[in-house]
This record gives sequence, C-alpha cells and structure tokens, in this order.
Amino acid sequence: MTDSNNMPGVDGGDAVVSAFNAVGADYLFCSSGSEWAPVWEALARRHRDAQPAPQYLDLTHETVAVGMATGYGLVRRRPQGVLLHAAPGLLQGSMAVHGALLAGVPMVVASSESTTYGDAPGHDPGGQWYRNLSIVGGPHGVARPFTKWSNEAASVHTLPTMISRAAELSWRAPAGPAYLNIPLEILLQEWDGREAKPVVTPGSTHSSPEEADAVARMIREAANPVIVTETAGREAGGFEALVGFAEAWDIPVVEPDSAVCANFPRTHPLHAGSDIGPWMDTADLILLVNCRAPFYPPSRRPATAQVVVIDEVPQRPHIAYQVLFADRYLEGDVANTLRQLAKRATDLDVAAVTARRAEQEHRHADEQAAIDAAEARAERDQGIDPVLVAATLRRLLDAQDAVVVDETITHSRVVRRHLRTENPDSYFYVQGGLGQGIAVALGVKLAVGERPVVLTVGDGAFTYNPVIPSYDAARAHDLPVLIVIFNNRVYKSMNLNHRRFYPEGAAAETGEWLGTDLHRLPRLARFAEPFGMHTETVDTPDALAPALERALKAVAEGTTAVVDVLVTR
Repeated sequence: MTDSNNMPGVDGGDAVVSAFNAVGADYLFCSSGSEWAPVWEALARRHRDAQPAPQYLDLTHETVAVGMATGYGLVRRRPQGVLLHAAPGLLQGSMAVHGALLAGVPMVVASSESTTYGDAPGHDPGGQWYRNLSIVGGPHGVARPFTKWSNEAASVHTLPTMISRAAELSWRAPAGPAYLNIPLEILLQEWDGREAKPVVTPGSTHSSPEEADAVARMIREAANPVIVTETAGREAGGFEALVGFAEAWDIPVVEPDSAVCANFPRTHPLHAGSDIGPWMDTADLILLVNCRAPFYPPSRRPATAQVVVIDEVPQRPHIAYQVLFADRYLEGDVANTLRQLAKRATDLDVAAVTARRAEQEHRHADEQAAIDAAEARAERDQGIDPVLVAATLRRLLDAQDAVVVDETITHSRVVRRHLRTENPDSYFYVQGGLGQGIAVALGVKLAVGERPVVLTVGDGAFTYNPVIPSYDAARAHDLPVLIVIFNNRVYKSMNLNHRRFYPEGAAAETGEWLGTDLHRLPRLARFAEPFGMHTETVDTPDALAPALERALKAVAEGTTAVVDVLVTR
C-alpha cells in the first residue's frame, strides 16, 4: 500500500472507488443494490470535487451489467468493475459471469452481505439481510465454481488491495472474472485513505528458442499440416500473428464450430472452413492454437497426426473434461509464439509447400462456389432463407468495419459462413448460455465507439434476454445497435434433438412436439417501440434488404433498430 492525499474519515465506499481507479477500470457496471450507497456517495463526492473515478453505469438487470462488462472486455481486454446486489443479484447474474469465464474476459465482480444482521452498534444494515438475502457460506462460496478466484474482504484496510489483487488475477492467463464479497459493514467502516498501488499490464511468458526450434522442425517435415483455432483472435495481436504464421508456412486454418471470436480472415485463401473432419485421417501434424476443445467426441483421436498445442494455459482449469492428445506444448504468449515460428519458416520443401498450397486453393475455391450456390438458392426461395439474411447483412456491412455479436444456435454456422468476417475483433459468439446477447452487444458498442455493432439472435434466444432492461441501457447510455432476429417460430435445437433421439417415437407418430413451439409469441420487434427504437418485421425476401438498410440508417443516426425476420427454417 502507499499513502495518499485522501482525507481520513471517508469510508469503504471511497476505498472501492479508489481501488477501481488504481486498477484502471474505465467503468463500473452496476445493477443496483442497497449495499452500494457508500459507493454512490463516494462517486457523488468525487464528481463534486472533480476527482477521478471510473464512469458509473446504472443498469436495471444483473445479466445486463455482467454482459456489458463482457462485451466491453472482449474488445478492451482490461478488467472492469461489476457491482451486483447481495447473493440474489450474484445468482441472477451467475450465467453471465460463467459466460465471461468461458470467453476469457477479465473483470472484478463484487456483491455484498451483512455480517452483523443489525445486532451491532452503528449503522443498521436493515432487516432484509437477516430475513432473506444472506446465504450460508457467503456469496463468495456460491461464486467459486463459475469464477477464476473468489474471496471475501475482511477489513476496510485491506479492501483496496483485495480489489487490485482480484483485478490482477482476473487479467492474467487464463483471463476471467474474479469475485469479491464486500460485506456492508466493511463498506461503512471509516477508511484511513491508504490506496492500492495501480496495477500494470501483465508480463508475458515465452517458450524457449529450443522449444520453438523443435516445433519448427516438425512443421518443416510435415507434408499435410493444419492449424485449428478457437480463440487466437482473443489475444492482443493474435489475429495478425496467426495470419503471419499461416502465410509463412502455407498452412490451412480451420475455425471449428466452437470458435468464439474472429481468428482469421474468412476470405483468406488459407481459411479452410469449420470442419476438422477432413484432416482427422489425412493430416500428419495438427497445430492447436488457443483451441480448448478441438475434437468431438473427445475420444476422436487423429489417425496418424502428431499434435502440437500452442497456448498460454493449455489445460483450462474451468473445463470439466478436456482432451487435447498433445505430443508437444508451446506455452506462453500465443501471439509472440506464432511470430517466432513464422520467423523460422526457412529451408522449406518447395514441392511439398506448392502441393499443399494448390490443394488448399482448390478447397477454398470449392467452398466459395458452395457459398455462392447456397446464396443463389436462397435468392430463388419463395420465403426468407437464413442464408439470405446473412448474405444480405454481409453486403450491407461491407467496408463499414462492423462488429457482429452472434447469439444464434441452429443458424450460427450460416451466420459465420456467409457473413465472412475478415478483421480482428469483428465477430464474437456469446458464451455460457442464452440470454446475454443484447447486453454483450451493448458492451461491445461501448468499447468500439462509432463502429456499427450488429447482434444476430434466434427468436428463442431473444426471449431469454432481459429485453426491457437491455433496451433501457441502450437508450440511457446512447448505445445504438442493430438487432437482427432469425425468427423461425420454434426452439429448433430442442426439436432436432427430439427427432434425433426418438425418430420413430410417439411424438413422430402423433405430431405432438413439446417444448418447441414459439408461434404464440407476439411480434418480437414491438417490444422496442415504447423505447422509441426503429422496428421492422420482415416476411418476404424482397422486403429484407430495404428493411435492413433502413435499420442501419437508424443506427447510424443514433437509434437502436430491431429487425424481426421470419425465416423459413
């Protein structure tokens, strides 16, 4: 700790604000709870006295608070603060916190409890803590399974450093949310003004040159290598480093369905689609670059290929079951590792590389022809095929440097294949459970400023979202985004599984498909009308492009737009 110029007499609320200042948090994303009055007072005091403080966002749902912090952190890659209410608020936001863990987003989540229940002198915390807010073991016990680190602040004097420690832990690989329970009594304690030391960017670790040399030899000797990646683009500089690595060695890149962000330009000739299947029996070297779960089922072992894992933390502690079949690891900063391997692309077998390049160019051309054919079929369809929606969005977003946040399920492959994003931080897939997409898109918009942000979402996923609190946040904080709903009026993934598991069952015989029908829902765009947002409902192909054009124009002018597209499948 270091001494500060803060006047003694302020309380734990100012200690919290001071600590998040030291952490370098740009924002405090708060879903209000009665325990945070000390923080609000500290912020009001700092605003009055022109003292620095993170910007405070008042949000009306826990999923919105955490989801926005996730979206912001996906782009900015630095821990922010999230304040929830007691154990119930933590439980309400827990799915989104788990999603942040899976997405590898650093943040410090805090909520509170009472430790005296009104039986101590001083401030009365209120009877709600005694009657129905507290939980056995404290909320930090609840948070432990879905956070990277979880603890309780035991004293106002250690509170600032506990927050900075939580931030530093959350920032380091594998990045993810840390949780701190800050009892109300600690927030109300007098603070002596000692502050936490500002945190700095984490240092990097690197594999040794000898280890990199050994992997370079393996690549040089391989006739049919392939790169598989899920999250290389999540790392700072990772997207560009992967492009340089793949080009230096002429190795195709597969982004499997489990990819969670833009990792490699989908228009690049070395992009080899989403299916690792063709390489399982033919590849002699598989390079897993930030790829947590490459094979499904996990026991599906490559026939002959050696496997090299390139990852800062290959064994993810939060994954319950993980199989990599690694023959060699290169651990440390992934972007640096890829750059070092690219420099070693010398003395290549020209004939082998030429053959590999020609085969990949043929494969890429076939894929482009298949994409074009699918889009041509969609153009001829009497209804609106999901392919037409994705292809139309691609054309309208061309050269706009847009960001797509995807929360579709049965249409996710269509979105990735036909949007064909090609820039860093241009695509993110929502992790950990449905119902976070609007909030994540708003957080991304907060981070990228003028760049257009588009959320693609299914009708089922849309209804899981806290729609009203999300729309409130969009309007209150001037965050216009385009929401495109792929509406097939059914929980399609549920229905597909029912048919797959029981192809000749009673439901197939009678037509009684339970748990799937969404025809009863009203027009989904209408929920945005009370917020003054631009709304469209589209049910014919010729109306699609004009509706999306009007929606994008509204977003450019500062208004969130919702386009409910009635698709055929």
